Amino acid sequence: MRYEMRNTRDEFYEEVVIAGFGGQGIMLAGRLLAQTAMKAGKEVTYMPSYGAEVRGGTANCMVIIADEPIACPVVGSPDSLIAMNKASLEKFGPHIKNGGLLVMNSSLIDDEPKLDDTVQVLKVPADEIAVQLGNAKVANMVALGAYLGKRGHLTADAAAEALPDVLAERYHKTIPINTEALRRGARFAQKHGR
Repeated sequence: MRYEMRNTRDEFYEEVVIAGFGGQGIMLAGRLLAQTAMKAGKEVTYMPSYGAEVRGGTANCMVIIADEPIACPVVGSPDSLIAMNKASLEKFGPHIKNGGLLVMNSSLIDDEPKLDDTVQVLKVPADEIAVQLGNAKVANMVALGAYLGKRGHLTADAAAEALPDVLAERYHKTIPINTEALRRGARFAQKHGR
């Protein structure tokens, strides 16, 4: 079958899990990643998952970005994980593919992740950077920007251009701060990524 031939040299395929607790803007980050990829002409799936209680409960979403049609939206072993809290890292970290990427919010995760040596780890103090920008709620955008800056297949500026598509109109006034958070995260990744 055609979809089993993914990861050939000329075909792009990336499975991403974004996870944290309710109220951290996990779903918004996932929708923004999916929308950005769609605007770039990629095939995309987005699948949210909420815990029992939304705010404070667990929240994660799966985003798959590919050049070819995607057969299944479920991610078992992500190429990349954006973990916004410790529980998310513990739940999804062991499943990251060899050679994958972990972007972890070092503001809330102080443990050293126990992962395969081939996994790249980018520790981003997303909450601290968000507070420096003047709005603690944009930590999700800082982390997403760091992911984009590290992976390089989409840009923080492209994500910023997609913000009006995923934010309700009443939140359009937050576009400038979200844009700056995306850019700050991308710059952090370029400066500190190994």
